[in-house]
Amino acid sequence: MINGNGATPRPGNGQFRIRLGLTTTIVGFLVFLLGADPGLFGMDRSPVTGFVQIAVFLIGLAIMCMGGYITLNGLWNGREKTIAADFGFRLVSTGYVIAVVSGMADVFGFGSQPFPDLPYFGPWQARGVNVGQAVIALGFLLLIPLGQPGTQSAEEQAEPEIEQNELDSLPISDEGSQQPPFKKEIEILTE
Repeated sequence: MINGNGATPRPGNGQFRIRLGLTTTIVGFLVFLLGADPGLFGMDRSPVTGFVQIAVFLIGLAIMCMGGYITLNGLWNGREKTIAADFGFRLVSTGYVIAVVSGMADVFGFGSQPFPDLPYFGPWQARGVNVGQAVIALGFLLLIPLGQPGTQSAEEQAEPEIEQNELDSLPISDEGSQQPPFKKEIEILTE
């Protein structure tokens, strides 16, 4: 069977992608922590959060987004994604753009510190990055495949055909026609 992307699904490939994605996410989280609080690693050199720290934690956030996408893509394991999952991927990307634009607002020239001053990660930039992270989280929620792993999508599931031996087991009424089971019970309840 070929999925919507034209590739045949490989059922054994999902576990590898999940492990790779989780490893990438953990590495991204460590890079994010290095940028957000370098004191945890004994590298704090400045009392303010400057350009390098902002750039490092945004790079860490990008690595976490890639790892999360790889992981959740592995959960789909070759099945065709829903429109909600496609929308979720776009939300993850949009949330990252919001976080980068907010975090680098001073560098881009529309933050609270104009260019000659040193970039400063202030409360407005922090709020913008938090909004971006919330949008990323919403996107990841939409990427989660609903249902059991390995089950078919709704389009692939066909109504089971009733075989003749199942029809023979249905009760036959006085007129000789077949009727559904529990017809008498339904009639009693409707009276």
